[in-house]
Amino acid sequence: MAHWAQYEGLFRRMTDARPPAADTRPIWVREAERKAAERREPSVKKLLVNLILIAVAAALVCFVAAPFFAFGAIRAAANASDVQGLGRLIDYDAVRASLRPQLSGRPEPLTPPPSFFQDPVAAVRRQFQQSVTRPVRTAVDPEIYLSPRALHALTLGYGRRADAFTASGQEAEGGFRRQPWPAFWSFDRARVSVPGQDGGERTLFTFERRGPFEWRLVHIGLPQAVVAAAPAQPAAR
Repeated sequence: MAHWAQYEGLFRRMTDARPPAADTRPIWVREAERKAAERREPSVKKLLVNLILIAVAAALVCFVAAPFFAFGAIRAAANASDVQGLGRLIDYDAVRASLRPQLSGRPEPLTPPPSFFQDPVAAVRRQFQQSVTRPVRTAVDPEIYLSPRALHALTLGYGRRADAFTASGQEAEGGFRRQPWPAFWSFDRARVSVPGQDGGERTLFTFERRGPFEWRLVHIGLPQAVVAAAPAQPAAR
């Protein structure tokens, strides 16, 4: 009996364990607590959704900002005299066609001809005029603005003075590094403007989409040429 009395107290404490009390809180309180615990626990589904949203947002930003990336690539390639890189970024034929009327002062020969189906008389007259008239010779060769030094000067805002860097062979240094600004944006065409070094008119760079994220320079809009005013003639007495 003495031996049993030694373990009686321990046995009573082990068998006296009571079940946990039932949760008597309202159902909506318990449901809210369960949902809060689920929100605190990370899940693979939420992680994938967040990653997809971040990827879509990054793709949209790159899609919209691609013309500015192309402009920066042209400025860097021109500064490094990377002719092959410029060839992948610039449609030289289209840019030459955009510079000729600006340098010649006569844009009418380079405008699109009338449609033969809409105005056959004007279309035939235009073809006859082009066959009998001499081609318009520009005062300045457009190639002088297409050298790497001139292109780099154009991206810095030197405007019509950029041709001097091709003739002199000097680099466009010492001026302000003008930043591009958006002038127009659409799904297939965008324009970037660069302020002038002297605070004058801006130089416009027009890019055309050639792929989902590929843009090529197709037009350069030079500032208006400054025409010196004629000296005043003395009044006749």
